[in-house]
Amino acid sequence: MPKPLKLNPDKPNFFRFKKIDKDYLITNDTGHHLFLSPDEFSSFTRGKIKPDTNLYDQLRAKGFLKDDWDLTKSITRYQNRSAFLFQGPSLHIIVTTLRCNYKCVYCQASSRDLTSKGYDMNLKTAKRAVDMIFESPSQVITIEFQGGEPLVNWPVVKFIVEYSRKKNEKIRKILLISLVTNLSLMDKEKFDFLADNRVSVCTSLDGPEEVHNLNRPFPGKSSYKVTSDWIDKIKKIEGERQASGRDIYHLSALVTISKESLKYPKEIVDEYLKWGFEGVHLRRLSYLGAAGEAKNRIGYSVEEFLKFWKKSLDYIIDLNLQGKQFYERGSRIMLQKIMQEVDPGFTELRSPCGAVTGQILYNYDGKIYSCDEGRMCGDDTFAVGDLADLQKKGMTSAKYYQKIINSQKTKTLLACSTLDNTQCDYCAYKPYCGICPVMNYMIYGDLFPAGPSNDWCKLHSATFDYLFKKLKNKKAAGVFYRWLNIQ
Repeated sequence: MPKPLKLNPDKPNFFRFKKIDKDYLITNDTGHHLFLSPDEFSSFTRGKIKPDTNLYDQLRAKGFLKDDWDLTKSITRYQNRSAFLFQGPSLHIIVTTLRCNYKCVYCQASSRDLTSKGYDMNLKTAKRAVDMIFESPSQVITIEFQGGEPLVNWPVVKFIVEYSRKKNEKIRKILLISLVTNLSLMDKEKFDFLADNRVSVCTSLDGPEEVHNLNRPFPGKSSYKVTSDWIDKIKKIEGERQASGRDIYHLSALVTISKESLKYPKEIVDEYLKWGFEGVHLRRLSYLGAAGEAKNRIGYSVEEFLKFWKKSLDYIIDLNLQGKQFYERGSRIMLQKIMQEVDPGFTELRSPCGAVTGQILYNYDGKIYSCDEGRMCGDDTFAVGDLADLQKKGMTSAKYYQKIINSQKTKTLLACSTLDNTQCDYCAYKPYCGICPVMNYMIYGDLFPAGPSNDWCKLHSATFDYLFKKLKNKKAAGVFYRWLNIQ
C-alpha cells in the first residue's frame, strides 16, 4: 500500500500527480506541469519549499503555490486554452458522395461502389449546407470535402467552392477549404481549379508500395502508382507556382496503420521523407463502418500499436538529432497541449469534445451529424438535424442552426465528453486529454463507459507517459521544442 499523502492545505495549490520513473509529474488545470524528485515532492506537498529558490519560483510561476498566487494570470491562461468553448464550430465536413472507386480494407465510411445510385449530394442540398455553415459564429471556417471519394461528384465540389467563396465576400470570415482525395480522379484542370481557389489537397499514403496497395486496393490498378504519380505531379506544379509567385497550399498526406503496417515503423516514415513531407501522423485504426466488421483481420491491440508507435517516434527523434527536420503530428498535437498556452484545435483532445460545437458534418443526403465519426455508426444516434427541414418546416438557416446547437442531443454529447466529475478528473493528464463518445458508443454500447479500463484511455495514457519521459531527456526535449518553435 502506498503511503498516504501528507498535504498542507495552506501551501500547495490544486494539482494532480503521477509517478514517472523515479520522479513525480505534477499538473494543474491551466495545463502547467513540472517534474519533482521524491524529496522535492514531499517538501512541496507539506508546504516546506523554501522561498527564494529556483524550485519555489517555478512552482509559483506555474500556479502550484498559493503564495502570492496570480489568479488573474491563471484565469487568462485557462480561458486561452479553453477558447474553443466560445467560438462555435469551425470545422464543417461535407460528404459530397458515398461512392468510391477504391476498396480500402479499413474504410470507416462504408463507401459504395461507383455504380451505386442515390449516394450523391445534389446542388440544392449543397447550397443549404453552405448557408448553414456560415451561421456559425466562428471567425475561422474550414470546409472539408470527404467521401467516399469527393471527386466522384466534382460538379458539387466545384459549386460549393465557388458559392462559399462568393458568400464570404460579404461575410468576410477566414475561410479555409480542403479536399481529402485518393487522387485517382484528379486531372490538371481540376487541380488548377483547386489551386486557383486556394483549396488545400490531402491524400492518403500508407507507406511503401506493398503496404499501400494492401491497405488501399484499387481494382485493376496499383493504388500506390496512382498516388505516387500524382504526388510527383503536384510537387512539380507547386514548385512552378511558387517560382511564379502564385499562392498555393502544399499537398499533405495521411497514413492509417493497419495490422500489416505494424511491420514497417521505419519504412513508413522513410516513405514520407522520400516525398518531402514535413511530418507524418501515425493514426491508429478506428473500428467504425467496414473497419469494425474487418477488425479481426486488420485490427490489433493497443499494446501492439504502442510498440509500433514508439519505434517510429524513436526513429523520428533520431533523424532530428541528425539534423533532419521531421515530426510526428499526433505527438506534436499532444506536445502543443502540454507546452503551449493556446489549444491546437484537435477536437478529439478536448473536454468537452468537438462534437457539434467544434465540428459538424453534412452528409450527402442532407442529414447533419455531430462529427465525421458520428455518421459512421450505421444508425442516427449522432444525427442532430436534416437540411431538408429547412424547407419542410419553413425555417431559416439561422434558426435551424440555433435549434441544433441548443438541442438536447448536443447537450448530451457535451455532457458525456466532459472530463469533469468523472474518473478522469483524478488523472494527471486531464488538462491535455479528451473523450470520444462515438467510439464509446460503438465499442461499449455506452456513452459513459468506465474510463481507465477502455482502450481509448490505455492508448492516451501510455502515449502521454512516453512523451513526458522523453521531455525529461534534454536531447529529445530539444527536438520537441523545435517542433513547436519554442526557443
